[in-house]
Amino acid sequence: MELEQLWQSILGEMEVQISRANFATWLKNSRLIDKKDGTFYIGLPNNFAKEWIENKYQKNLLGIIRNFDSSAKNLKFVVVSSNPKTATKKDLAQDLMSFENRISLDFKIDPETNLNPRYTLDSFIVGPSNELAYAGASSIVKELGLKYNPFFVYSGVGLGKTHLIQAIGNAVGAQYPGKFRPRYVSSEKFTSDIVWGIRNKRMEDIKKKYRDVDVLIIDDIQFIGGKEKTEEEFFHTFNALYEGNKQIIISSDRPPQAIPTLEERLRSRFGGGLIVDIGYPEYEVRVAIIKSKLQGLNRDLNQVVIELIANRIKKNIRELEGVLNKILFYQERKGVDITEKIAQEIIEKSAQNLSRRVSDAQIIKAVSEFYNISTENILGRSRKKQVVEPRQIVAFLLRDILEMSYPYIGEKLGRDHTTAIHAYDKINQEINKNSSLNQKIILIRDMIYKD
Repeated sequence: MELEQLWQSILGEMEVQISRANFATWLKNSRLIDKKDGTFYIGLPNNFAKEWIENKYQKNLLGIIRNFDSSAKNLKFVVVSSNPKTATKKDLAQDLMSFENRISLDFKIDPETNLNPRYTLDSFIVGPSNELAYAGASSIVKELGLKYNPFFVYSGVGLGKTHLIQAIGNAVGAQYPGKFRPRYVSSEKFTSDIVWGIRNKRMEDIKKKYRDVDVLIIDDIQFIGGKEKTEEEFFHTFNALYEGNKQIIISSDRPPQAIPTLEERLRSRFGGGLIVDIGYPEYEVRVAIIKSKLQGLNRDLNQVVIELIANRIKKNIRELEGVLNKILFYQERKGVDITEKIAQEIIEKSAQNLSRRVSDAQIIKAVSEFYNISTENILGRSRKKQVVEPRQIVAFLLRDILEMSYPYIGEKLGRDHTTAIHAYDKINQEINKNSSLNQKIILIRDMIYKD
């Protein structure tokens, strides 16, 4: 039990550091088998996953594990069956074919709909930052295919958009059992199905798979941008479903007009329905999320500790849950009550681990790429309007993420510390009032922390 609890805490930290798609593909189905003499033995479902994690994530994992257990020296990755008693040798092709099915089994995901039953509208914590998105989702269930079609929801990483769109599918299944057929799919899976259909001359099967549904839910649509065949097939699938009054639900990390590689005709289709965003969760929402998670785990924490977590972790629900998991693991392992001081130390360590991965150059580069402005212009003396906002956002993020001093920020931007203070205060105040600015900063953060 201790190994399982430890691994869940490690995964909670890892989930914050890599993209959601990569985490779900490579790590969600892993487990900690044993630890001996400083070596941690990690079980994975197939050789493909083993090779990928060894090459790409070994260093990250070892660093996180050492934060929990300083005795950790190295990692060993082994291929194990979901049920060790029935383990048999399989070749790579068989492993790959069964990988998705095993994940579905472990997550209790319905293989027909691909929906995770733990995502429900009842468990979605509602506040000012997401109430419009929630209201739209609830209305869709009542008037399927007729109201808000398509429904397009966008937000930064870890703010609940996947929860919400899957919750719609689960609500449809619960309210109209056997009557309507929902299907959830990631854009990566949709693309791979198109590739498979083309290679195997089975496109008619793929068309039937995605058009013979009543509710099509596509997650992270931005990833199909620039993939000509995928976009074309999605366009025709969209039209077929729309004309049949079938509900289309789409999520993205940005609004349609901000996906530069997306075809104009798709952007136009998305704009014909309801487009809503999910912002950073407010303090009250963060407290409610923590209490909901504790209730689900049948655990308890001091109200002071709950408020401390909610005050410190503001920008990402996944990060919030990761810190909560670390605190609960500490409580379980040490068998002590979590005091404010202990919680503070754990939160500080998590924040340091996260910020250690980011440099000032990464922040400046991300802002530069987002606004399509050269770093020379951002760091230069120009006072042009199109440069001022990016420069102020750089100052804000240098302070907010890396906690750099105002004199250092001013020097970095070729200005004095009072200008840096003004820039930080201005963005910090505007971010809660200006939803457009809020979304820009969410997207820039995602660019900074992306793989």
